[in-house]
Amino acid sequence: MDEAGSLAHLQAGPVSSIEDAIAQMTSISSALPLTDGLACFNRMYLIVTEKVLSEVSTGTYADPAFLSHLDVVFVNLYFGAIAGWQAEPQAAPRCWSELMANRSDTHIAPMQFALAGMNAHINHDLPIAVVATCEDLDTAPDQGTHAADFEKVNAVLGSLDQKIRESFETGIILDLDRKAAGLENVVGNFAIEEARRAAWINAEALWLLRDHAWLSKEYTDGLDDAATLAARSLMVPLL
Repeated sequence: MDEAGSLAHLQAGPVSSIEDAIAQMTSISSALPLTDGLACFNRMYLIVTEKVLSEVSTGTYADPAFLSHLDVVFVNLYFGAIAGWQAEPQAAPRCWSELMANRSDTHIAPMQFALAGMNAHINHDLPIAVVATCEDLDTAPDQGTHAADFEKVNAVLGSLDQKIRESFETGIILDLDRKAAGLENVVGNFAIEEARRAAWINAEALWLLRDHAWLSKEYTDGLDDAATLAARSLMVPLL
Protein backbone atom coordinates (compact mmCIF):
# COMPACT_ATOMS: atom_id res chain seq x y z
CA MET A 1 0.00 0.00 0.00
CA ASP A 2 1.38 3.43 -0.94
CA GLU A 3 1.55 6.44 1.35
CA ALA A 4 -1.70 7.95 0.09
CA GLY A 5 -3.53 4.66 0.47
CA SER A 6 -2.24 4.14 4.00
CA LEU A 7 -3.01 7.72 5.12
CA ALA A 8 0.45 7.67 6.72
CA HIS A 9 1.05 11.30 5.78
CA LEU A 10 -1.89 12.59 7.83
CA GLN A 11 -1.62 13.97 11.36
CA ALA A 12 -4.64 12.73 13.29
CA GLY A 13 -3.79 12.82 16.98
CA PRO A 14 -6.21 13.65 19.80
CA VAL A 15 -7.10 17.30 20.39
CA SER A 16 -8.20 19.16 23.51
CA SER A 17 -10.37 21.93 22.05
CA ILE A 18 -12.80 22.58 19.21
CA GLU A 19 -10.34 25.13 17.80
CA ASP A 20 -7.63 22.45 17.64
CA ALA A 21 -10.09 20.08 15.98
CA ILE A 22 -10.84 22.64 13.29
CA ALA A 23 -7.12 23.19 12.70
CA GLN A 24 -6.51 19.47 12.35
CA MET A 25 -9.45 18.95 9.99
CA THR A 26 -8.24 21.87 7.91
CA SER A 27 -4.83 20.20 7.71
CA ILE A 28 -6.44 16.93 6.61
CA SER A 29 -8.36 18.73 3.88
CA SER A 30 -5.16 20.32 2.61
CA ALA A 31 -3.31 16.99 2.57
CA LEU A 32 -5.86 14.98 0.59
CA PRO A 33 -7.09 15.18 -3.01
CA LEU A 34 -10.46 16.89 -3.36
CA THR A 35 -12.24 13.71 -4.44
CA ASP A 36 -10.65 11.43 -1.83
CA GLY A 37 -13.43 9.72 0.13
CA LEU A 38 -12.09 10.78 3.50
CA ALA A 39 -11.65 14.35 2.25
CA CYS A 40 -15.31 14.41 1.22
CA PHE A 41 -16.47 13.53 4.73
CA ASN A 42 -13.86 15.77 6.36
CA ARG A 43 -15.10 18.75 4.34
CA MET A 44 -18.66 18.21 5.58
CA TYR A 45 -17.53 17.66 9.17
CA LEU A 46 -15.38 20.80 9.14
CA ILE A 47 -18.37 22.94 8.15
CA VAL A 48 -20.41 21.44 10.99
CA THR A 49 -17.65 21.85 13.58
CA GLU A 50 -17.06 25.50 12.67
CA LYS A 51 -20.77 26.15 13.14
CA VAL A 52 -20.87 24.35 16.49
CA LEU A 53 -17.95 26.47 17.71
CA SER A 54 -19.73 29.68 16.77
CA GLU A 55 -22.93 28.52 18.49
CA VAL A 56 -21.14 27.44 21.68
CA SER A 57 -19.70 30.92 22.09
CA THR A 58 -22.97 32.81 21.47
CA GLY A 59 -25.18 31.41 24.23
CA THR A 60 -27.20 29.04 22.09
CA TYR A 61 -26.80 26.20 24.58
CA ALA A 62 -27.77 26.16 28.25
CA ASP A 63 -24.66 24.11 29.10
CA PRO A 64 -21.94 25.05 26.60
CA ALA A 65 -19.26 23.30 28.68
CA PHE A 66 -21.00 19.96 28.18
CA LEU A 67 -21.47 20.52 24.44
CA SER A 68 -17.86 21.67 24.02
CA HIS A 69 -16.48 18.63 25.81
CA LEU A 70 -18.80 16.32 23.87
CA ASP A 71 -17.62 17.84 20.59
CA VAL A 72 -13.97 17.24 21.51
CA VAL A 73 -14.57 13.65 22.64
CA PHE A 74 -16.63 13.07 19.50
CA VAL A 75 -14.06 14.42 17.04
CA ASN A 76 -11.29 12.45 18.75
CA LEU A 77 -13.12 9.25 17.87
CA TYR A 78 -12.89 10.31 14.22
CA PHE A 79 -9.20 11.10 14.54
CA GLY A 80 -8.75 7.83 16.43
CA ALA A 81 -10.32 5.91 13.55
CA ILE A 82 -7.80 7.48 11.16
CA ALA A 83 -4.92 6.71 13.52
CA GLY A 84 -6.15 3.16 13.98
CA TRP A 85 -6.27 2.64 10.23
CA GLN A 86 -2.79 4.12 9.90
CA ALA A 87 -1.42 1.68 12.48
CA GLU A 88 -3.35 -1.35 11.31
CA PRO A 89 -6.60 -1.42 9.28
CA GLN A 90 -8.13 -3.96 11.66
CA ALA A 91 -7.62 -1.50 14.53
CA ALA A 92 -10.27 0.87 13.19
CA PRO A 93 -14.01 0.28 13.70
CA ARG A 94 -15.38 -1.71 10.78
CA CYS A 95 -17.76 1.07 9.75
CA TRP A 96 -14.79 3.41 9.36
CA SER A 97 -12.73 0.75 7.61
CA GLU A 98 -15.39 0.58 4.89
CA LEU A 99 -14.79 4.24 4.08
CA MET A 100 -11.01 4.06 4.42
CA ALA A 101 -10.69 0.99 2.21
CA ASN A 102 -12.89 2.41 -0.56
CA ARG A 103 -11.89 6.08 -0.44
CA SER A 104 -10.09 5.94 -3.80
CA ASP A 105 -12.89 4.13 -5.65
CA THR A 106 -13.75 6.32 -8.64
CA HIS A 107 -17.12 4.60 -9.03
CA ILE A 108 -18.40 6.13 -5.77
CA ALA A 109 -19.66 9.73 -5.83
CA PRO A 110 -18.22 12.33 -3.40
CA MET A 111 -21.54 12.81 -1.61
CA GLN A 112 -21.72 9.06 -0.99
CA PHE A 113 -18.39 9.17 0.82
CA ALA A 114 -19.53 12.12 2.91
CA LEU A 115 -22.67 10.32 4.00
CA ALA A 116 -20.78 7.09 4.71
CA GLY A 117 -18.49 9.02 7.05
CA MET A 118 -21.42 10.75 8.71
CA ASN A 119 -23.08 7.36 9.16
CA ALA A 120 -20.01 5.90 10.90
CA HIS A 121 -19.51 8.96 13.06
CA ILE A 122 -23.12 9.35 14.19
CA ASN A 123 -24.41 5.78 14.32
CA HIS A 124 -21.29 4.29 15.90
CA ASP A 125 -19.18 7.06 17.47
CA LEU A 126 -21.78 9.45 18.87
CA PRO A 127 -23.37 7.16 21.50
CA ILE A 128 -19.88 6.24 22.72
CA ALA A 129 -18.93 9.93 22.88
CA VAL A 130 -22.02 10.86 24.91
CA VAL A 131 -21.29 8.17 27.51
CA ALA A 132 -17.59 9.11 27.73
CA THR A 133 -18.47 12.79 28.12
CA CYS A 134 -20.92 12.07 30.94
CA GLU A 135 -18.31 9.95 32.71
CA ASP A 136 -15.67 12.66 32.30
CA LEU A 137 -17.96 15.37 33.70
CA ASP A 138 -19.59 13.23 36.41
CA THR A 139 -23.08 13.64 35.01
CA ALA A 140 -25.62 11.50 33.12
CA PRO A 141 -27.53 11.79 29.81
CA ASP A 142 -30.80 12.47 31.64
CA GLN A 143 -29.40 15.23 33.86
CA GLY A 144 -29.59 18.97 33.34
CA THR A 145 -30.12 20.30 29.83
CA HIS A 146 -28.01 17.70 28.04
CA ALA A 147 -30.84 16.22 25.98
CA ALA A 148 -32.30 19.63 25.12
CA ASP A 149 -28.92 21.02 24.06
CA PHE A 150 -28.25 17.89 22.01
CA GLU A 151 -31.56 18.45 20.22
CA LYS A 152 -30.56 22.07 19.50
CA VAL A 153 -27.50 20.77 17.63
CA ASN A 154 -29.89 18.84 15.37
CA ALA A 155 -31.54 22.12 14.42
CA VAL A 156 -28.11 23.66 13.75
CA LEU A 157 -27.26 20.80 11.40
CA GLY A 158 -30.53 21.32 9.57
CA SER A 159 -29.64 24.96 9.02
CA LEU A 160 -26.36 23.91 7.37
CA ASP A 161 -27.94 21.71 4.71
CA GLN A 162 -27.60 24.30 1.94
CA LYS A 163 -24.01 25.23 2.84
CA ILE A 164 -22.99 21.56 2.87
CA ARG A 165 -24.61 20.95 -0.49
CA GLU A 166 -22.87 24.01 -1.93
CA SER A 167 -19.50 22.59 -0.83
CA PHE A 168 -20.18 19.68 -3.21
CA GLU A 169 -21.33 21.88 -6.07
CA THR A 170 -18.01 23.04 -7.49
CA GLY A 171 -15.73 21.75 -10.23
CA ILE A 172 -14.94 18.07 -10.42
CA ILE A 173 -16.98 17.32 -7.28
CA LEU A 174 -20.14 18.63 -8.92
CA ASP A 175 -19.36 16.82 -12.18
CA LEU A 176 -18.98 13.50 -10.41
CA ASP A 177 -22.12 13.87 -8.33
CA ARG A 178 -24.12 14.84 -11.42
CA LYS A 179 -22.97 11.69 -13.19
CA ALA A 180 -24.06 9.43 -10.32
CA ALA A 181 -27.37 7.91 -11.37
CA GLY A 182 -29.52 7.25 -8.32
CA LEU A 183 -27.54 9.58 -6.02
CA GLU A 184 -30.69 11.41 -4.92
CA ASN A 185 -32.14 8.11 -3.70
CA VAL A 186 -28.99 7.36 -1.69
CA VAL A 187 -28.96 10.84 -0.15
CA GLY A 188 -32.66 10.58 0.66
CA ASN A 189 -32.15 7.33 2.52
CA PHE A 190 -29.89 8.94 5.17
CA ALA A 191 -31.31 11.57 7.49
CA ILE A 192 -28.73 13.15 9.81
CA GLU A 193 -31.23 14.47 12.34
CA GLU A 194 -32.99 11.10 12.66
CA ALA A 195 -29.64 9.34 13.00
CA ARG A 196 -28.64 11.71 15.81
CA ARG A 197 -31.91 11.11 17.67
CA ALA A 198 -31.32 7.36 17.42
CA ALA A 199 -27.75 7.90 18.62
CA TRP A 200 -29.03 9.63 21.78
CA ILE A 201 -31.30 6.67 22.52
CA ASN A 202 -28.35 4.32 22.01
CA ALA A 203 -26.28 6.49 24.33
CA GLU A 204 -28.93 6.18 27.03
CA ALA A 205 -28.84 2.39 26.63
CA LEU A 206 -25.04 2.32 26.74
CA TRP A 207 -25.11 4.46 29.86
CA LEU A 208 -27.24 1.86 31.63
CA LEU A 209 -24.82 -0.87 30.52
CA ARG A 210 -21.63 0.99 31.48
CA ASP A 211 -20.98 -1.17 34.56
CA HIS A 212 -21.38 -4.38 32.55
CA ALA A 213 -18.29 -4.54 30.34
CA TRP A 214 -19.34 -7.59 28.34
CA LEU A 215 -22.83 -6.27 27.55
CA SER A 216 -21.45 -2.83 26.76
CA LYS A 217 -18.98 -4.31 24.28
CA GLU A 218 -21.70 -6.42 22.70
CA TYR A 219 -23.83 -3.32 22.29
CA THR A 220 -21.09 -1.22 20.73
CA ASP A 221 -20.14 -4.11 18.44
CA GLY A 222 -23.75 -4.21 17.34
CA LEU A 223 -23.65 -0.49 16.58
CA ASP A 224 -20.53 -1.09 14.50
CA ASP A 225 -22.20 -3.96 12.63
CA ALA A 226 -25.26 -1.85 11.80
CA ALA A 227 -23.17 1.15 10.73
CA THR A 228 -20.97 -1.10 8.59
CA LEU A 229 -23.99 -2.46 6.71
CA ALA A 230 -25.28 1.07 6.23
CA ALA A 231 -21.87 2.22 4.94
CA ARG A 232 -21.89 -0.51 2.30
CA SER A 233 -25.33 0.52 1.11
CA LEU A 234 -24.35 4.20 1.04
CA MET A 235 -21.26 3.44 -1.06
CA VAL A 236 -22.83 1.24 -3.73
CA PRO A 237 -20.96 2.25 -6.94
CA LEU A 238 -23.06 4.70 -8.96
CA LEU A 239 -20.49 6.06 -11.44
